Amino acid sequence: MKVLFVAGDPKPERWTDPIQALLPEAEVYPWDPDGPAVDADYAIVWQPPEKLFERETGLKAVFNLGAGIDGLLAVPNLPPHLPVVRLEDAGMSVQMAEYVLHQLLEASRGMETYREQQRQGMWKIHRPIKRSEWPVGIMGLGHIGKRVARTLANLDYRVNGWARGEHKLESVTTYAGADGMAEFLGSTRVLVNTLPLTEQTRNILDYQTLSQLMPGAMVVNVGRGEHLVDEDLLRAIDEGQVARASLDVFRQEPLPADHPFWQRPEITLTPHISARTLRGATLEQITGKIRAHYNGQPITGMVDTGRGY
Repeated sequence: MKVLFVAGDPKPERWTDPIQALLPEAEVYPWDPDGPAVDADYAIVWQPPEKLFERETGLKAVFNLGAGIDGLLAVPNLPPHLPVVRLEDAGMSVQMAEYVLHQLLEASRGMETYREQQRQGMWKIHRPIKRSEWPVGIMGLGHIGKRVARTLANLDYRVNGWARGEHKLESVTTYAGADGMAEFLGSTRVLVNTLPLTEQTRNILDYQTLSQLMPGAMVVNVGRGEHLVDEDLLRAIDEGQVARASLDVFRQEPLPADHPFWQRPEITLTPHISARTLRGATLEQITGKIRAHYNGQPITGMVDTGRGY
């Protein structure tokens, strides 16, 4: 069995050494853009170059180093029938739930107000939170979206969920498809986007979507930067429809220094850190699946490339 690691890391041994330890029966190779084909059986990738699929024509499957596979599906010569396997959780869903909860608590508990009072040496207690005033809507009910929804519901926030297809989730009111979108948005004050990026979801956070939220809404985008139409968010903030936004992903990363988001106090920016890939858990999962696939056993995480997730 031959495994090829293709992720653009300047120190690929940080990955290939543990892969070799976890798969001692395999020959593990780092990607060499100028080298010959290694006739790999499997490739572990993150945003691979086109040359990979020109050179390695005998691949049995390709394993993505993240849950989002839009970068891989964008490679124009990805063989249409090559099995694509995405990363399932590996410690990311709990990080995402923590991140969203933190952003929600900052707003709902008024923590910014208390920090300002501390700077002023002021002791003043404000009224307790009313969770009924902070209904949350989760867009995307995959593994990560469900973990976020359950976490917030367990803290007695009213949680709605929306996805392309039908889902059932305890303590969460779910909506599906175009028919359920308007009711979902109209009952949401805090909109959390965890959707995968597909042609159907690109630009989904536009002015039309934002204008259907409850007045004074909050937007948390931890999906992809291409989900959000930047100028539409700014318009919604200027008009008072959106009161604040927490953004972890952007159309261009790093976010350019002259981007207007930097200057807006209503917007909290973080540099794509809501859920970091944990190397150990990730490689244990991927190498376990490679071994199972090689031995003819079924594996989970298979991507429907036609749907984009």
